[in-house]
Amino acid sequence: MSSIATIRSGSAVAYTVPTDAPEGDGTFAWNATTIILVTLQAGDVKGIGYTYGHGVVAPLVRDLLKQVVIGQDACDIQRIAAKVRYEQRNYGAGGIGATALSAIDVALWDLKARLLNVPLVTLLGRVRDAAVVYGSGGFTTYNDEQLTSQLAGWVHQGISMVKMKIGTHPEDDLRRVAVARTAIGDAAQLFVDANGAYSRKQALHFAEQFADYRVTWFEEPVSSDDLEGLRLLRDRAPAGMDIAAGEYGFSDMYLRNMLASGAVDVLQADATRCGGVSGFMAASAMCQAHPLPLSAHCAPSIHMHLACASGPLRHVEYFHDHARLESMFFDGFQAPLDGAMRPDLSRPGLGLELKESDVESFRDDI
Repeated sequence: MSSIATIRSGSAVAYTVPTDAPEGDGTFAWNATTIILVTLQAGDVKGIGYTYGHGVVAPLVRDLLKQVVIGQDACDIQRIAAKVRYEQRNYGAGGIGATALSAIDVALWDLKARLLNVPLVTLLGRVRDAAVVYGSGGFTTYNDEQLTSQLAGWVHQGISMVKMKIGTHPEDDLRRVAVARTAIGDAAQLFVDANGAYSRKQALHFAEQFADYRVTWFEEPVSSDDLEGLRLLRDRAPAGMDIAAGEYGFSDMYLRNMLASGAVDVLQADATRCGGVSGFMAASAMCQAHPLPLSAHCAPSIHMHLACASGPLRHVEYFHDHARLESMFFDGFQAPLDGAMRPDLSRPGLGLELKESDVESFRDDI
């Protein structure tokens, strides 16, 4: 084993950052976001990876690093990932176990790219120069002024697609969608996300109503576990309205079953949940084979590289919380320009460096 590629040390730290306003969707509400940052070192080179979730993921990652990752060759990513999956059996394959694995996998790919001194997108194989994004937020906790300001702000920045949350108060959803359409004008695309809050018949009813406001994307109209319900919506939604789901997929099997059931027009995958870079690129291959388009869920700084290396990728979710947090945490954060994010090809790996002194106050003692 080459000493320069041997992983000598690793760490995992959780940071919790308050939101800039109360946030909520159709099934949940929150006032803070937690990022779990993983660092791996081989020789003088450090790689980073991260996931979003609960702070308890940090000690789990530290245990997995100690038991499995330290001492391994940084280039043997698939071998290490297989060992991590074996070691995490008693933690469970989904949930915190999957997010821990995902963060480790991202850090491994970042480290390998840095050892080779190439951007991650170059290591994976670039198929496009830029990743188109859609602005995502429009929380159900926002009043009309906040909703209008955020969505219109993205459109004014050159982002031509925006997404809002619905489902907390179904009786008010149609009015809020009308407010959003007025805010963004006629040219921009309007997406809605129910986070599984509706029943099947509710979702069918709203799909027909939303079509009057030219909604082109209906995300998780029913629970993502209700594949028959998603298929029903896909079959009966108005023409021009895509049904999307998959963000809660923690494994290849989950995403494969969603594709095989014909449940979605567009599959969503999240590298911070579905197995990191390796899991996301596996999802990309499955979409290529079906074929169906793929959309990257949240964590824009990671997905920017993966999107540019994925043939069936349609767009990346530029989620308000994560974009805000990543711009605070990382030197090298790339804001969208003319509606797209572009990897900085002068920087190796993900192109990110932690602003340690800037974020130390958010560190959790877990």
